[in-house]
Amino acid sequence: MNARPGKDARPRGGYPPWYRQVTPRQWKSMFAAWVGYLLDGFDFVLITLVLTEVADTFGLSTAGAASLVSGAFITRWLGGALLGAMGDRYGRKAAMIASILLYSLGTFACGFAWDYTSLFAARLVIGMGMAGEYSASATYVLESWPAALRNRASGFLISGYAGGTVLAAQLYQWVVPNWGWRWMFWAGVLPVLVALWVRRSLPEAGDWSAEVGAAGERPSPFGALLAGRARRRLNCVLAAVAAAALFCVFTPAGTGRVPWLAALAALCLTAFAVQLGGRRGWVLYVSLTVTVFCAFLYSWPVQALLPTYLKTELGYTPAQVADVMFYAGFGTMAGCWLAGFVGDRFGTRRAYAGTLLASLVFVFPVFAVQDSLVALGLVLFGLLALGQGISGILPKYIAGHFPTPVRAASLGFVYNVGALGGAVAPVLGARLAEGMSLGRALAVLTFGLTLVVIVLVGGDVPVRLARLLDRETVGDHLVPAGSGPGSRGGPGSGSGAGPVPGPGPAGGTGPERGPGGQRPK
Repeated sequence: MNARPGKDARPRGGYPPWYRQVTPRQWKSMFAAWVGYLLDGFDFVLITLVLTEVADTFGLSTAGAASLVSGAFITRWLGGALLGAMGDRYGRKAAMIASILLYSLGTFACGFAWDYTSLFAARLVIGMGMAGEYSASATYVLESWPAALRNRASGFLISGYAGGTVLAAQLYQWVVPNWGWRWMFWAGVLPVLVALWVRRSLPEAGDWSAEVGAAGERPSPFGALLAGRARRRLNCVLAAVAAAALFCVFTPAGTGRVPWLAALAALCLTAFAVQLGGRRGWVLYVSLTVTVFCAFLYSWPVQALLPTYLKTELGYTPAQVADVMFYAGFGTMAGCWLAGFVGDRFGTRRAYAGTLLASLVFVFPVFAVQDSLVALGLVLFGLLALGQGISGILPKYIAGHFPTPVRAASLGFVYNVGALGGAVAPVLGARLAEGMSLGRALAVLTFGLTLVVIVLVGGDVPVRLARLLDRETVGDHLVPAGSGPGSRGGPGSGSGAGPVPGPGPAGGTGPERGPGGQRPK
């Protein structure tokens, strides 16, 4: 049982420290997933570091180069959905290994790009792998760790991505000036051997093993999309149209028709969300996707274009850029750790909204500091620790809305469709910079969209909207009965020991309820 043990079960002196409530097996699971996410962050951020060098090589404008960052987001919705479904059906481990192979091979291919189109195509492969890594690793760790420590598990895991950005920044200042930008991508494939070796001996996630693996009945997360020949054909057409429209939106092929193509892609993806959520659950899917979209719009202008801002507007050398990116990456990493502790103490939503509110203090000062590398690094550390680091508990926030049998696929779809905001963000930032300085454009986007996310998450808008159609929509499947904000799980709260009981008939997490917690229609 995952419920908090009774008073008689409490050891003398109270519960042990939280880190002793995590078994060696659970720490091993965290480490393996963390290494994979470290490599994911390393591979994905490489393009932002060498954006100016790539633009010079291929003769690209700032907006054209920024679209290379966007390229990886175009296929994320598909990769997250397919690899997430693989994780739900065959286990989290299989999906994790497939994901890391995809994004590492895509990174290696980037080093051989001969023009803009070939580099863009390699970025599409990276996007599919990265999407699967997020959904597989997040669900794996969340389902393996004690229920009362799952915000911490989420924060620790996502900090690996920030660690990867720090590693990439340090490698950048040594590799690019001596050997050129292509070697950055070729080096990005080497550490994959470490992650694959570690993952070979991993145990399967506790919740999945207890609720799905032991049952012997493999779920079909996308059964709603494949029910009947006519629906299968229609959804194949919708997928092809969405992919083609997104490709045109973020490449010169769609010049002059971007608003119409973007609307067409949005309609296709919304149609998938409606089918997956069903008559009562579709609002939850759509509103969570919008929330993630806005979260990417506030965070990715800085993540994608900060190196460009430092090199073009402030005139920093590669070594200085690496120093600033170290502050940025370590700030995000520290923020992920902080987010985990704050989330377990005060609850996921309150921690998310409160930390974002505090981050607004740092937004405009970051782009006002120009003459002091140290001052810029410190202010940037504060902004990213609060504004970006809080994304460490975003997997916990999203995954908690879905029961175990469909968690990976639902998380993969919602998060990675919403991640299209990351594709829009750098291009939008570059466009805004055509009428103002790049620094001011980044500050305006970050401040405005952060306010929107504060309202959506802090006000629990997705669940409130979902309950208009289904009053029994569950707010958090990952928090068992008696384990609310501020509660402490005892040693027996580890989810690896057995299934997580739901909060009762009105909010059960068992197979009798569909995605989002609603009953079958």
